[in-house]
Amino acid sequence: MATAPPRVSCGSLLQELQVLWEQIGQNEAERDRMILQLEEDCLNVYRKKVEQTRKQKEDLTEELSFGESDIEKILSALGERESFSRVEKLGGTLLEQLAKLEPVLEDLRRRRDERVEEFMVVQVQIVRLHAEISGTIENGDPVPPLVDETNLSLRRLAEFKSQLKELQTEKNLRLQKIDVQINCIHEICNMLSLDLKKELYEVHPSFVELGRTTSMSISDSTLERLAGKVHFLNQEKKQRLRKLQDLGSTLIELWNLMDTPTAEQKCFDHVTSLISVSPNTIMPQGCLARELIEKVEVEVKRLNCLKASKMKELVLKKMIELEEIYRSVHMDIDSDYERRILNDLIDSGKADLSDLLTGMDGRITKAREHALSRKEILEKVEKWTLASEEESWLDEYERDQNRYNAGRGAHKNLKRAEKARMLIRLLDSLEEYTSIRQQKDEEKRRSRELKKLQEQYAAEQGATFGTKPSPARPPSARKPLGQSSNANIISGTPTSRRVCTPMARKGGLSSGKVKEAGKTATAFIPANYVALPKDCSDNSNL
Repeated sequence: MATAPPRVSCGSLLQELQVLWEQIGQNEAERDRMILQLEEDCLNVYRKKVEQTRKQKEDLTEELSFGESDIEKILSALGERESFSRVEKLGGTLLEQLAKLEPVLEDLRRRRDERVEEFMVVQVQIVRLHAEISGTIENGDPVPPLVDETNLSLRRLAEFKSQLKELQTEKNLRLQKIDVQINCIHEICNMLSLDLKKELYEVHPSFVELGRTTSMSISDSTLERLAGKVHFLNQEKKQRLRKLQDLGSTLIELWNLMDTPTAEQKCFDHVTSLISVSPNTIMPQGCLARELIEKVEVEVKRLNCLKASKMKELVLKKMIELEEIYRSVHMDIDSDYERRILNDLIDSGKADLSDLLTGMDGRITKAREHALSRKEILEKVEKWTLASEEESWLDEYERDQNRYNAGRGAHKNLKRAEKARMLIRLLDSLEEYTSIRQQKDEEKRRSRELKKLQEQYAAEQGATFGTKPSPARPPSARKPLGQSSNANIISGTPTSRRVCTPMARKGGLSSGKVKEAGKTATAFIPANYVALPKDCSDNSNL
């Protein structure tokens, strides 16, 4: 094992140099010069080392200063100046201070980098959301933002996060709005039988892209186009529904007009069921398809052609119905003239057949109302006719010499004819009584007017001469004792008419039948009517 060389000092080397000089015989001056040179060389070496050491100190001081400055900047940027106040109290040599500073600075730099990364993430999202809302993202991804490292405080980060949250809320609201409108478009497309993808692609391609390499467009222009598409489809739906409702109403009108079978009408139940539907109602799929509307239009056109060919027949049927109504109430109508006018109007093609039918319906309605108003008169006429026929039969029966040889049931016909004759004569008496009563009422009215004029004249005379005479009272005719007030009314009745039946004259009816006939006659006599005295002397020879 080699031993370490002995340590040599400057003094021993100088001693050895003196010995060597004596041996050589070096003079003193030369020795002094060489020793001065050695001292100068040593001084230069020390000076150089001192300079190097000074430079090292300066470097350490500068590094320490830079470290402290960097700490100040980071703390200022992080907004945590008071968290590391111990840096200001570092003690010891420069190397010791630097050793204490380096871990603090390293930790702050790590935290700064983490904070910068947080800012970068938030700001990138903000910039992207701004680009999506404004629509500039369609030109490409936005440029990453630069983070301001001089302000990395938590307050600033919270502001960015709040802004990001607002933008995310705005994006979510827009996505919800887009989703609602797309669902609306989907419903309308189902009703109209339209291609959903085609309609959405016209708004923006991102709505139908598979895989979605890009996010769905939420820009203002896209929302505007989407709203426009929804409005257009709604208008188209309303227009088609209105058209289909008109066609459905026309179908029902034509069906009712031509008595179309129910089985044939059922083929278009899906059309007629939409007549009262609101445009905002959800309707079955394909119910407003263009093909369906065209099919209904073809059917309406076919029915219109059929209607034109059958309209003349329908008008003539209405005319026959009108004639029957007039005939039922014994009213005259010039049927030939009416038919000729209708045929001329239909053949000319100038008249609207629907209006013509409507006019005929109006005439039929008026005719029915008129017939209803004449019902009472017609019933009386019918009664009179039947009673007249029965009376004629009774006259013939009385003139028949073989009337007592009639078969079973003849007495019933005889009884009916007796009643009819009594009814006719009672009707005559009632008509005469009504006429006399009207004359009496007119005389009373004239008498009252005359009395008023007399009183007015007397009042005027009294005012002129200063006296007021009492109103003259017309003497009242006293009635004979036992005479009814109605006797005067009946006295005007011709004596040639008497309520007396032939069978009563001849004694052909039993007392029970006479009573029954009397009851029947009483049913037609008013309460204040006085019966005429029976006088059959003029018919004693029958």
